[in-house]
Amino acid sequence: MAKLSFLVGFGAGYVLGAKAGTERYEQIRRAWEQAKDNPQLQGLAGMAQARADGVLNSAKARVGLGSSGNGTATSGPVPRARSAAGTSSSDTPLPPPDTTGGL
Repeated sequence: MAKLSFLVGFGAGYVLGAKAGTERYEQIRRAWEQAKDNPQLQGLAGMAQARADGVLNSAKARVGLGSSGNGTATSGPVPRARSAAGTSSSDTPLPPPDTTGGL
């Protein structure tokens, strides 16, 4: 059924596109070229890219991937193992392990 829907949609698009012809295609292409060179649109695209990067970095930080800028996953310094006395060698206690199972 999905294949039939796709074929019907493709056929309708092909027929309507052929009817519109080259003139409409050129009109759409010229509008795209003008919009692409618009400084306001470029500014909006830059802001959208910055916001997307911020959201991505925030999501990475939440799951503990961090961002080192080179594409590798790091989460900062590795904590030292606890000694038998329950403290690390720097006498700074480690936080208790997360037992909630959530983020």
